[in-house]
Amino acid sequence: MPLYEHVLIARQDLSNTQAEGLIEHFSTVLADNGGKVVENEYWGVRTLAYKINKNRKGHYAFLRSDAPSAAVQEMERLARLHDDVMRVLTVRVDEHKEGPSIQMQKRDERERGDRGDRGDRGERRDRDGDRGERRERRDRDDRN
Repeated sequence: MPLYEHVLIARQDLSNTQAEGLIEHFSTVLADNGGKVVENEYWGVRTLAYKINKNRKGHYAFLRSDAPSAAVQEMERLARLHDDVMRVLTVRVDEHKEGPSIQMQKRDERERGDRGDRGDRGERRDRDGDRGERRERRDRDDRN
């Protein structure tokens, strides 16, 4: 069966238990239609990038599922009809990564990659992009 990752955003005025209840509800919807939820995470209340239905914050939930497409379509349909759910995003993936999602990892645990040696950067430039030569010339011309 195909593998999917889902992110749900619920209204901010729900309690944490109600938001986690939504995760269980949509997990059972997937299970009733022949799929299974491999892992779920509750990310908590986070600030939205823009207002959605006059809300500035929302409860975020993350699900990893192994389900047929019909089960995913039914879950998305019910999520869009649910009054407490503001947004749903579903992405099909080739494989599920082990461990917690990137949102649940601490900043210092994340891999930053090798940036390599940055070497000598040279002189610092000012906002105009020059190295102060034009400013010195301009000041000298103003004095004369």
